[in-house]
Amino acid sequence: MNVKRGSTTFLKVIIFLAGIAVLASCIWLPVIAVRDAKVHPDTAYFLIPFLVCSYGFCIAFSVALYQSYKLLTYIENNNVFSELSLKSLKIIKICAFTVIFLILLGIVSLKVLAKVTGDDPAGPISLSLMGILATSIITAIVDALQKPLKNILELKPEND
Repeated sequence: MNVKRGSTTFLKVIIFLAGIAVLASCIWLPVIAVRDAKVHPDTAYFLIPFLVCSYGFCIAFSVALYQSYKLLTYIENNNVFSELSLKSLKIIKICAFTVIFLILLGIVSLKVLAKVTGDDPAGPISLSLMGILATSIITAIVDALQKPLKNILELKPEND
């Protein structure tokens, strides 16, 4: 399997830039939370679940990015059909399910906050549902890659 080095390098750069964006959001999250707590002191305690979900999301997303980077390294080294690649795909899938769970937790927190404040949470909830859809698509793609790879690895020792 001969993959051009340029395409994997391009994807690695994209992953690196996405990692920088996640790091920047982790740095700015407390600043934004403090600013919002000063503006709305009566609902400041609702920021804790959002911060927990946000940092959990950032951690899971960072782990998935790292595993994607490792997977691209395996592809560059012509080591795609290995247990290491399968393990990376499993971890990416677990991270995707974690992201979905955290987004759902954020939606529940948002609904509770909307009941307390009387605001309409339709916009943020619809964006959250779009995030769940995108993550579900990624999970389906990873699963579609994982099954044939697992079958190939199960057949490999029999042929040797």
